[in-house]
Amino acid sequence: MKIAIIGYGKMGRMVEDLALRQGWEIGPRLDVEENRGGSGITRSSMAGVDVAIEFSQPDAVMDNIEAGTRAGIHMVVGTTGWFGELERARQMVLESGTGLIYGSNFSVGMNLFFQIAAEAARIVGRLPQYDAFLSEAHHRAKKDAPSGTALSLLEIIRPHLGTRKPGIAVTRAGCIPGNHAVGFDSEADTIILEHRARNRQGLAEGAILAARWIAGRKGFYEFRSVFAEIAGLVSA
Repeated sequence: MKIAIIGYGKMGRMVEDLALRQGWEIGPRLDVEENRGGSGITRSSMAGVDVAIEFSQPDAVMDNIEAGTRAGIHMVVGTTGWFGELERARQMVLESGTGLIYGSNFSVGMNLFFQIAAEAARIVGRLPQYDAFLSEAHHRAKKDAPSGTALSLLEIIRPHLGTRKPGIAVTRAGCIPGNHAVGFDSEADTIILEHRARNRQGLAEGAILAARWIAGRKGFYEFRSVFAEIAGLVSA
């Protein structure tokens, strides 16, 4: 199978390295200069490509999705910070008959953490003495704050907490790959669940897993649901 890489920065290179080790063929590698406004994504440039994996910048995502749907290419979009445009993206994908998976975090470990956080919130939510809180920390170059992952965690735990409204503490500093914590605090004690990324490898692994799943499929999917199906946490 053949992957195109849209956004050839640190994540794009990590995806390339891991995909090659798994036996994938690498097609076009498009960075900013080759793909302004999605101009590098055409039927011609994507000929023979099964899936394009996109890790670019929030302001480039919709141009890339629009170009991808015109080119008839299936996509995995790992960029965050653009989710206000989800409905427009969904419409483009469904009208084009292509397939796309998006997600706030493609890390396999983080998607397990989503499941753990949901179950913890379900249990602790029955106990009114506990307040929930979230925190996230990333490298200083990360643009969206709070992170898409932190917002997903908030979305996951909030339905179990009644009227309690947890906040999100944000840190941008140094070279932190990505730390996320969900906590529950009472007068008696504090419970903290934490996921710490050591590097970008988990994100690349999840993106390639998603690429294998979406190849040949039509529709618009969130990776959290796709991962739950792949991992056997829900029925297909």
